[in-house]
Amino acid sequence: MTDAPAATATEHQPESHGGAAIFAALGANVGIAIVKFLAFLFSGSSSMLAESVHSLADSGNQLLLLIGGRRAKRSADREHPFGYGRERYVYAFVVAIILFSVGGVFSIYEGVHKLQEADHYVRPHLWWLPLAVLLISIVLEGLSLRTGMAESRAHKGSGTWFQFIRRAKNPELPAVLLEDIAALTGLVLALIGVGLALITGNGFFDAAGSIAIGVLLVLVAIVLGAEVKSLLVGEGATEAELRRIEDAILAGGETDRIIHVRTLYLGPDEMLVAAKIAMPGARTVAEAAAATDIIEERVRAAVPVARLIYLEPDVFDAAR
Repeated sequence: MTDAPAATATEHQPESHGGAAIFAALGANVGIAIVKFLAFLFSGSSSMLAESVHSLADSGNQLLLLIGGRRAKRSADREHPFGYGRERYVYAFVVAIILFSVGGVFSIYEGVHKLQEADHYVRPHLWWLPLAVLLISIVLEGLSLRTGMAESRAHKGSGTWFQFIRRAKNPELPAVLLEDIAALTGLVLALIGVGLALITGNGFFDAAGSIAIGVLLVLVAIVLGAEVKSLLVGEGATEAELRRIEDAILAGGETDRIIHVRTLYLGPDEMLVAAKIAMPGARTVAEAAAATDIIEERVRAAVPVARLIYLEPDVFDAAR
C-alpha cells in the first residue's frame, strides 16, 4: 500500500477553504459593526446595539475560521500522524458557541432589558440614522452572501442549499452562509423594529426586534453546532462516495468480494479508506501487493479526497 501525494486529493476537486467568502464577510462585518455602533450611540436603539454585537461577533468568527484553516495545513507529525485537518472543525464549533452566546444570548438579554424601559422611549434627534445604516448594511451583507454562494456552488453540486449545509465536509462555507443569512434576516427584523418604534413612539417594537434577532442567532448557532459536532465525532464517506469506492475496488477483477470497508474524514479534504478484500488463496504475496496497488489507484481516481488507503487482502470464509 502506498500513500498518494497531497496534490492527488484535489486533482479533480477544488480546495474548500472558503477564503474569498470569509474575507468578503470579514470586510463587510468589520465596517458594518463600526457604523452600527455609531448609530446606536446616536439613537440609543436596542436593535442597533444587538446588531452591532452581532456584526462584531461575526467578525471574530471569520478570524477564527481563517486561523483554523491555517493551523489545519500543518504537516502530520508523530503526535498527530493523520495531520491536523480536524482543527477546522474545532474552530468552526467555537464559532457556533460564540454565535450562540455573544450574538444570540446578549441580544435576547438586551431586548428583555429594554422592554422594561419601553414606555419611556424617546425618538432620537437623528431618527433617520439607524434606518440608513440598516439599509446600507442590508446591501453590504447581500453582497457578502452573494460571494459566499458563488464560491459554494463549486462544492454544492446538484443538491439544494439545505443539503449542502447539511452534508458539506468543509465547515467554513456553511458557517459563512449561515452567518450571512442570519445577518440579512436580522437586519430586516431590526429595520422593522426600529421603523415601527420611530413611527409609533413605542419602544416595545425596538426591544422586540432585539429579542427576535437573538432568537434567530440562537437557532442558527444550534444548527451550525449540530452539524460541526457530527464532523468532530467523525463522519464517513457519503453514500455516493462509498458506491464509487466499492465500484473501484471491484472494477478490475483483482478481487471478487469486499469483506468490509470503513471510511473516515480526517479533515474536509482528506479521507481514510480501510477495507478487507477477498483474494484467491493461491495468490502470492507479491501478486497480492501488486493487485492492491492497482486497486488503490482506481479508488483515488474515483474519489480524489481518499488520500490514505489501507487494503487488507484476505481469503473469504463464509463461516467467519
